[in-house]
Amino acid sequence: MSKTAQAKGMPVVAVVGRPNVGKSTFFNRIVGGRVAIVDDRPGVTRDRNFAKADWAGRHFFLVDTGGIIEGSDEPLERAIREQAYAAVEEADLILFVVDGKAGVHPLDERLAEILRRSGTPVLLVVNKMDNFPFDKEHLDFWSMGMGDPLPVSAISGKGSGDLLDAVVAELPEHTTDPEEEGVIRVAVVGKPNVGKSSFVNRLFGEERAVVSEIAGTTRDPVDSRMQYHDHTLVFVDTAGLRRQSKVKDTLEYYSALRTAKVVREADICLVLVDATEPIHVQDLRVVEQAWDAGAGVIVVANKWDLVEKDHQTSSNFEKKLRLRAPVLKWVPVVFTSALSGQRVRKCLDQILEVESVRHKRIPTAEVNQALEGILRHQPPPHSRGRRVKIRYATQVSTAPPTFVFFANLPKALPEHYIRYVHNSLRDRWGFVGSPLRIRFREN
Repeated sequence: MSKTAQAKGMPVVAVVGRPNVGKSTFFNRIVGGRVAIVDDRPGVTRDRNFAKADWAGRHFFLVDTGGIIEGSDEPLERAIREQAYAAVEEADLILFVVDGKAGVHPLDERLAEILRRSGTPVLLVVNKMDNFPFDKEHLDFWSMGMGDPLPVSAISGKGSGDLLDAVVAELPEHTTDPEEEGVIRVAVVGKPNVGKSSFVNRLFGEERAVVSEIAGTTRDPVDSRMQYHDHTLVFVDTAGLRRQSKVKDTLEYYSALRTAKVVREADICLVLVDATEPIHVQDLRVVEQAWDAGAGVIVVANKWDLVEKDHQTSSNFEKKLRLRAPVLKWVPVVFTSALSGQRVRKCLDQILEVESVRHKRIPTAEVNQALEGILRHQPPPHSRGRRVKIRYATQVSTAPPTFVFFANLPKALPEHYIRYVHNSLRDRWGFVGSPLRIRFREN
């Protein structure tokens, strides 16, 4: 994927450096949670991590790469180059993290040499500057020729605001192609070898993607465009999603990152599952990843032609599916065969239906009428002897539909009551295939 293409989506910021300089602690500080494993032992980050981050209204993917492992079975030079080149290939900006307490290390200098030749913007981040501005060790790193050393303390957060200001200033502008306005972006996702490429090829009636029985053939997202009922649909056939523990090599890892980006930027996600196998935990994670990203979700049970059937086969499949996770209660299922073409085109109508649901807007009067019924049937429980009152509600946005409820004690509402409100809205208006966001605010 080209840097130009990335600029049209969410930029990628890669955190690179040798082991034990605090990359994972820094990563967790920026994304606001303990996403990466933090340990004093070098090389703990073996499976790389990535997460969405934002600062000053700019959103980007932050990638925590594994450190260069000293004493690796592979030659040291090769290890350095593989790590650096992989980060450079995918990143719009590189944060080169060094250890301010340890000073300039020979590995730092060798990695800096590679990064200087890359052409990708690099910010030199001097970590462990816990006593800044009294300590000045970061100035020693001017000798590396990487520009202004930026002092930070990942543990305390010192300097992180100034650093993020510098990051935002370096990010490419997020541009939107005028031709993409009104386009429905459809991500075709799922575990490897469930037939995603075959599905896309059957949909378009030609060989749009390489099809192979070898799992993981598709590495890069591939865009295919079609017109259907006055709508422009752009299908992105992605590389298979795997558990992070299964993502072994650098190529597969960045393929997973690209897929995550595609899911984040999609309007609809077609989650393909193998109908001949029981639903896997990873299938559910794929659904939840798309759902959490705010995309509409349709489960496509592929290879349906290989399933022995009776008159209840499809209904039993759906029942088992919906029992696996609450979110699946609201996700439509289409049974297809990419090999024969069975019901593949039906997915197009389902896409338009779900996209319409994502943009459904309920008038405020109707929302409050529904709220009256919700409260009448089951009022909120009291909190420490005080009555919790939900005063009114309104829909504030679409894609996905988002509702705000105003209450006197919003933080006192228990999780089970919030689920009750959510399910009540679903029962009234459906929103099948679309996530539904509910927020409670004080009033």
